[in-house]
Amino acid sequence: MKRPIALLIAAMLLCTVFLAGCGGGGGSSKTLTLNVYNWGEYISDGSEDSFDTVREFEKWYEETYKQKVKVNYTTFASNEDMYAKLSSGAVSFDVVVPSDYMIARMIENNMLLELDFKNIPNYENISETFRGLFYDPDNKYTIPYTYGVTGVIYNANVVDEADAHGWDLLWNEKYKGSILQFNNSRDAFGTAQYKLNLDVNSSDHAEWDQALAELKKQAPLVKSYVMDEIYNMMESGEAAIGTYYAGDYFTMIDAQAEGVDLRFYYPERTNYFVDAMCIPSCCQNKELAECFINYMLSPEPAIANAEFIYYASPNSVVYTDEGYIEEMGEEAMEILYSQMDEFGDLYNKYAFRNLDQETLDYVNSLWEVLKIN
Repeated sequence: MKRPIALLIAAMLLCTVFLAGCGGGGGSSKTLTLNVYNWGEYISDGSEDSFDTVREFEKWYEETYKQKVKVNYTTFASNEDMYAKLSSGAVSFDVVVPSDYMIARMIENNMLLELDFKNIPNYENISETFRGLFYDPDNKYTIPYTYGVTGVIYNANVVDEADAHGWDLLWNEKYKGSILQFNNSRDAFGTAQYKLNLDVNSSDHAEWDQALAELKKQAPLVKSYVMDEIYNMMESGEAAIGTYYAGDYFTMIDAQAEGVDLRFYYPERTNYFVDAMCIPSCCQNKELAECFINYMLSPEPAIANAEFIYYASPNSVVYTDEGYIEEMGEEAMEILYSQMDEFGDLYNKYAFRNLDQETLDYVNSLWEVLKIN
């Protein structure tokens, strides 16, 4: 399903404002360095003849500004892992891509820098639906990269269709030993909270205790707590049921083994999320970071990344592109974009919010109880 992206007209990528605001090198012989920290499996990386985003940016920058740049691209498995690494002060990154609730926490803790939008003119392509959201109400710190919804993935050759509904499937004893659960506290507790019709943003310890009790009931049925490990386990048929993000479902069905028939559905109550590009306070080259973000919003890399990772894009140059629509196909466009018009309402109703520190500490303690048991 993934295809090499034809080169687009260079003028679509470059504009006068972009050239004026983003030239960092001035022809220096010194190679600039940009450190990017992103989720795993979350960029078009040159595999399967795809667009190699990092290498193409390096090449484009050198050709445009007569200055070499080296992008060090590393990945994280969860928002919590990313936050722990950044807050430790042991590392420095220039661009990070957290999820909404974690962005709010980082802003609160002065971990992000305000953006200079003169260096990011392609921001104008971001849909109004994804501006002014709770995590960045004044649009100072973030540029939306993708958005999506958490759902349930299952192997139809193992799971009875009559059982494939709601969150109950992840608690169905018929499939003991074939169920995968999130290996991060917020998403895992979320599945139990949505199932029990609890508030995922509650500060009431009793409600989190209820969710823990539900996860304890599930624990004997769980084969493994996973993040990116879910890809191989679902694709190979090693596991039959898992919960993950809608875009990743299409990556999995592309690679599913013979005899595996993966399907997907949204529970009625689930997490709606936005992942956004930000510049952390430890950034060493803010102007170069803004240049990279602007490049990511331009047509060629934006479309290439959306096609490769299968997540819905808030960027109008992507979701209005006829080639992209044709390439993705009817099922993908239906699953990824059918809720775009009502996304704001659903997002405000169900999305994870930043929790106060006392609640965060309590949730972390419950998570340790679950994992130890």
